[in-house]
Amino acid sequence: MDTKRDMKQKNPWHRHIIVIIAFLFVVGIIVLVTTAVVQNKPLPKNNKYGIVLDAGSSHTSLYIYEWPAEKQNDTGVVQQLHVCHVTGPGISSYAMDPEGAGRSLQDCMNEAKRIVPKRRHEETPVSLGATAGMRLLKLQNPEGSDKVLSSVKKTLSSFPFEFLGARIITGQDEGAYGWVTVNYLMGNFKQGSGWLNLWPKPETTETLGALDLGGASTQITFVPKGEIESLESSIYFQLYGNKYNVYTHSFLCYGKDQALKITLAKQLQAHVSGSLEDPCFNPGFIKEVSLQSIYSSPCTAGERNTTGIQAGFNLTGTGNAQQCRENIKQIFNLTHCQSSNCSFNGVYQPQLHGNFRAFSAYYFVMAFLNLTTSERPVTLVEAKEKIKEFCSTSWQTLKEDFPKVKEKYLSEYCFSGTYILTLLETGYKFSPENWNTISFIKKIGDSDAGWTLGYMLNLTNMIPSEAPCSPPLPQAGYISLMVIFSLLLMGLLVTGWLCFGKNTCTSQKEVV
Repeated sequence: MDTKRDMKQKNPWHRHIIVIIAFLFVVGIIVLVTTAVVQNKPLPKNNKYGIVLDAGSSHTSLYIYEWPAEKQNDTGVVQQLHVCHVTGPGISSYAMDPEGAGRSLQDCMNEAKRIVPKRRHEETPVSLGATAGMRLLKLQNPEGSDKVLSSVKKTLSSFPFEFLGARIITGQDEGAYGWVTVNYLMGNFKQGSGWLNLWPKPETTETLGALDLGGASTQITFVPKGEIESLESSIYFQLYGNKYNVYTHSFLCYGKDQALKITLAKQLQAHVSGSLEDPCFNPGFIKEVSLQSIYSSPCTAGERNTTGIQAGFNLTGTGNAQQCRENIKQIFNLTHCQSSNCSFNGVYQPQLHGNFRAFSAYYFVMAFLNLTTSERPVTLVEAKEKIKEFCSTSWQTLKEDFPKVKEKYLSEYCFSGTYILTLLETGYKFSPENWNTISFIKKIGDSDAGWTLGYMLNLTNMIPSEAPCSPPLPQAGYISLMVIFSLLLMGLLVTGWLCFGKNTCTSQKEVV
């Protein structure tokens, strides 16, 4: 007993060293674990956002896009994040109530405010592009058009985003940006897939043509084989380091709604009675049509019948697809062409080349007529037969078969389907041989086909990129730090064993 008491008195520092070494060991473990957790913590999404409003002739839609703040080849890899459809008609319908145009956008803008992270609000660009409906209003009522745009600008600029403006985009822009959207979503620009890993890089740079159909205008856009003769129909793009010379043309007044008005107006020229039998509507369909609804558009200004019919007329459907097609052909001027090749109305168009994607009203009409979901491609002959059968169906049968479809839309499918076939075959010169180069689409992946995504892609060229998010320590520094701390901990363990393991053995020997 005396010997043990003497050892404790001789070695009082043992206890202090044990406490110090234990403390350093625990601290070392905490530092290692903390460093590993912080270093390997998932990096925050370093994304930027953009908002584009598509103000069409019949409705407005708001699209939210996102892309990584670090871009490649000066263009962001953009993805559609959200879409909000504005309640009510297109902004061109608010000429008599301009303030209503701005108010109509508030709900969707508030939705965008909630979706875009608050820290990104001030740097998120928002812009509105008005298409053919506003182009027509500008022609008809310039003052009303300006007031509508002023109301829209006032509303959009009141939100905490970077407002870039509200303007009427040209038909050429609409067609070209639609082409960009289609080819971007199909991966034809060889954009990198490092961010989303959605697509492998294609082996070729072959692009798709784009066919867009709205209510008031239609666009055709593609890259031809040879040179483009008309500079007015040529546009250059640089995306992901590649340059493209694209043919595009927009036909104002040849959207399906305006085309219907023109077709009716031409038929009325030869009528003096108060009734009109129209082969483009189903048998048994009867409707009172006011002349104001036909001639209020600039598209029909030169077609007005000044004799006979005064206020309106009764339209009666006869459901004859062939005769409907002949009536529609009358709105295309196919005789005048001063270029090597033309579509219609004397407009230059190169020879069709490649495959095409048709979207917007093209898709909605053809999908309703079951001409987009076949297991095999539908030929032009089969499409004509299908539409012929649909047009000959009685109006009463259609209402019974499609009770949930609004009568306005249901009554116009015969005309719209016939018009689409006539526009593509007679207007753009598609034939039975190359008809199957056209695919009718609504979306590609999770993104809508349309001009807004192409516009957003082009806009990202002008938005500065940011450095990518990175861990607190570079990988080499992190590994070095972990090795150093691991060696220190091992040193503490060895030191503890040398100090206390040896002393314990010596003490045991002395006791013995």
